[in-house]
Amino acid sequence: MKVALAQVNPVVGDLRFNTDKILSFISRARDAAADLVVFPELALTGYPPKDLLLKPSFIDDNLAALERVARACTGLTAVVGYVDRNDQPVGRPLRNAVAVCGNGRILSRHFKTLLPTYDVFDESRYFEPGPPPGSVAGGNVVSIAGVRVGLTICEDLWNDERLIPRRLYHQNPIHDLHLAGAEIIVNASASPFVLGKHDFRLELFATQARAVGKPLVYVNQVGGNDELIFDGASCAFNATGQLIAQAKDFEEDLLVVDIASQSPTASDIHPHRTGLASLHAALLLGLRDYVGKCGFKSVVLGLSGGIDSALTAALAAEALGPARVFGVAMPSRYSSDHSVEDARKLAENLGIAFPTVPIAAMHDAYESALTPLFSPGGNGTPLGDDLTEQNLQARIRGATLMAFSNRHNHLLLTTGNKSEVATGYCTLYGDMCGGLAVISDVPKTTVWALSRFHNEKHGRELIPVRSIDKVPSAELRPNQTDQDSLPPYDLLDAILHRYIEEEKGHAQIVADGFDPDTVRKVIRLVDRTEYKRRQAAPGLKVTSRAFGFGRRMPIAMNYTGPA
Repeated sequence: MKVALAQVNPVVGDLRFNTDKILSFISRARDAAADLVVFPELALTGYPPKDLLLKPSFIDDNLAALERVARACTGLTAVVGYVDRNDQPVGRPLRNAVAVCGNGRILSRHFKTLLPTYDVFDESRYFEPGPPPGSVAGGNVVSIAGVRVGLTICEDLWNDERLIPRRLYHQNPIHDLHLAGAEIIVNASASPFVLGKHDFRLELFATQARAVGKPLVYVNQVGGNDELIFDGASCAFNATGQLIAQAKDFEEDLLVVDIASQSPTASDIHPHRTGLASLHAALLLGLRDYVGKCGFKSVVLGLSGGIDSALTAALAAEALGPARVFGVAMPSRYSSDHSVEDARKLAENLGIAFPTVPIAAMHDAYESALTPLFSPGGNGTPLGDDLTEQNLQARIRGATLMAFSNRHNHLLLTTGNKSEVATGYCTLYGDMCGGLAVISDVPKTTVWALSRFHNEKHGRELIPVRSIDKVPSAELRPNQTDQDSLPPYDLLDAILHRYIEEEKGHAQIVADGFDPDTVRKVIRLVDRTEYKRRQAAPGLKVTSRAFGFGRRMPIAMNYTGPA
C-alpha cells in the first residue's frame, strides 16, 4: 500500500484557500500512484480554529468544502481533517473529525477520541469525544485498498504509559484499534513545535508501532498560526518500529511511502533539525506566516544597538526579505555612541532601511510639561532619573514606532526576550508596543546563543559581535545595566526555567542549589508582572510553557507559599 503524507500549511478560516490546497495535493498524490493520501487534523479549517467554531455558518461552509473535496477523490482514497456536527441529542455540538473520501463521495466519518485540555489546547470547549475507536460504535477501522486501516487524530496517539509519566486518559486508542483488527495505524495531527519535541515524538511513535506490531503513519500540519508553530516532519514506521519515511521540517511536503517497505532509502527520510537550528527555523516560519496570514507586507521595529532588537531584525530580514524590514533608531540623551553605531552597522549588514528619529526634544517637552506637576512642592525641580522619567523615554519610542506602523501599514515587532517579559523588565505602552513579540519565548541566554548561530549559519557577521558581547542595558539613565535590577542572566534563566516551565515552587528551586532571597525576588517579579503580560503582543511559542493563552495565571492573586 502506497500512502502519501500530505503535509500542508493551511490558513485558519480560509476554507477556499485550504480546499484548493488539499485538491492540489490530492492531484499530486494521484499522479504519484498513491493508494491513500492523508491530510492533517482539521486541514480544511486550519488548526486551531478557536471560537470560529461557535459560528454555525463556519461549520456549514466547512461541510460544503468537504463535499467539494470528496467529489475530487477519484482514483485514490483521501483522509481529510474537518469539523463535523454531533448528531446526538446530548453533548457538545461538534466533533473533531476525519472523513474517508473516495469514488467521488464521502465514504465514512470518524471522530477524535482523546480531547486535550492542557497548555494551549482547549478542545473540550467545542468538541464531543468520539466513542472508543475499537468499539462497534466507534468504527474507526476501515478498509482501504484491501488493507484494514485504523484511524486516529493527534492526541489519540499520545497516551502510552511506557513513555508518558502520567496518563491523562483511561483509553488507549492505539491498543483499541489493534484489538479491533487494524493492520495499519494512521494519525492525522496538528502537533505544535516545542524545542526538542520531535525526538520524543519519534520515540513515542516507534514504541507504539513496535508494541502492536503494526505500521504507523503520522501526518502533521506545518506553518504558523497565531502563537503556534507547526513543524511538520510527518513520518512513517514499519511494524518493528523502524522509521521508514520522514517529510521535511518547517515546510510543506508530499511524501509517498510504501508501507510494506522494511529498509528505507536515504531519500525517504529527510533529517529534522534539532537544538538552535530547529529554534531558528521555527521563529522564521512563525514570523513569516504571522505577517503573511495577517495581511501585512512589511514590518518595523526599533533598533537600539542591543542584542534583542538585533536578533529580531536579523530574523525578520531572513524571513521576509530585507526590503520589507524597517529598523528605526531613536537615540536619547542617554544613548551611547556605540549603540547608534551598532544599530547602523546591523542595518547595513542586513540591507534594511534605517531611519533615525532622535527623541531628546520630545523627551524635553514631556519633562517641561510634567516637572511642575511632579516635582516636590511644584518648584520646578527636574524629574531626575527615576522610573517615571525612564518609562517616558520608552513610551516616546513606542508612540514613534506606532506612527511608522500607522503611516506605512507596517506590523510593529516587539523585541523583548522571555527573561525580560517574565520579570517585567519592559515598559507597558513603551517597548511592549507592537503586534507580534518574536522572541518573547526565548530566554536571554538563548538569545545570545541564537545570535551567534545566525552569524555562523550565514557565514559572516550579520549581527555585530559588539551587540552580542556588550553588557545589556536599557540606556534609560546614565551608566545603567540590566544587572542593576536583575540577577545575572545565566542565574535568572535557570530560576525562571524551573518556576515557569517546570512549575517548581520556592522550596523546590532552593533545594536545587539557588539562593533563597534571589529565588524569592525572581518569583515576586514574575507574579507581579502578570498584568503586563496580559496586555502584551502575542508571542511565538517555542518552549513547553510560554506566556500567552496556554498559561492562564490570575492577575489579582497573592499566593506566596504555605499558610
